[in-house]
Amino acid sequence: MKIGIFSSKPYDRAHLDVANKARHEIIYFEPGLAPETVPLTKGLDVVCAFVNDDLSAPVIKQMAENGVRCIVLRCAGFNNVDLHAAGEAGIPVMRVPKYSPYAVAEHAFALILALNRKIFRAYNRVRDSNFSLDGLLGFDLHGKTLALIGMGTIGTVAAKIGIGFGMRVLAYDPTPHSECLALGVEFGSINEIVTEAHIISLHCPLTHETKYLVNESLLSKMRSGVMLINTSRGGLIDTAALIEGLKRGHIGGVGLDVYEEEEELFFEDLSGTIIQDDVFARLLTFPNVLVTAHQAFFTHEAMERISAVTIGNVTAFEEGRALENEVKG
Repeated sequence: MKIGIFSSKPYDRAHLDVANKARHEIIYFEPGLAPETVPLTKGLDVVCAFVNDDLSAPVIKQMAENGVRCIVLRCAGFNNVDLHAAGEAGIPVMRVPKYSPYAVAEHAFALILALNRKIFRAYNRVRDSNFSLDGLLGFDLHGKTLALIGMGTIGTVAAKIGIGFGMRVLAYDPTPHSECLALGVEFGSINEIVTEAHIISLHCPLTHETKYLVNESLLSKMRSGVMLINTSRGGLIDTAALIEGLKRGHIGGVGLDVYEEEEELFFEDLSGTIIQDDVFARLLTFPNVLVTAHQAFFTHEAMERISAVTIGNVTAFEEGRALENEVKG
């Protein structure tokens, strides 16, 4: 089949070519999928998209007119896809539901540790021959309370890591998992768990129900000095409310691997330009905010799994087999 890979980077090409083994014809497009680039889909059987590609109704309609028969996502999230439009066009949408939960959960704790122990500030000091410890005081994770919002595979791994540090782990999920209960994870409502937590980490998908889940109201219920971590989707947090919480000193630290308007920023080298996003620029002024550019998934193991499942999804569609990883509206 003829596959168009949008938002492709050298690392995508390296892993997808290995997984493909020359079975399908792959065309790589560096630009993301958008109304301006959808003409490139003409003649393609399959479109492969990433987290910030535009798969809105107008784009899907044009893709269908161009002959596209299948959409594969090389990610777990699908909030950027109009599933209703895809269903009406008769185009199945498949994703990679599980690649490496360890990659994302471990990155969440990398953010926690770096923020708590001021690693980024200490690194810069030492390079300037400044060996003072003033301003670098952290706290023991042992004995602290960790709240996890969303207890899928990634949340479960995060719970295990937290327990390994000797933390009390609280969780919210519509369906409490027996495995987590057996580990000693305590389930409760969102309002209950955020009031007790020293650290809160988000591991839920972005849906209409979870949009701005972390808003002014929920932030006000959190204890003073709380640390907030988001490695899921930027739209889970009302950034304006978060900034106000930081300005008041109510939020002690923020670690973000995702940002609501990241499609104009992440995955590109903008070091020679002036960032036009004033909200993002304001976030970067806080000394207790650490931002990484959507790299939590980015490990060798995860990239290999993403590529293998993506190609497998295409092959299943080609062979008329059951589409195990299909998502529907």
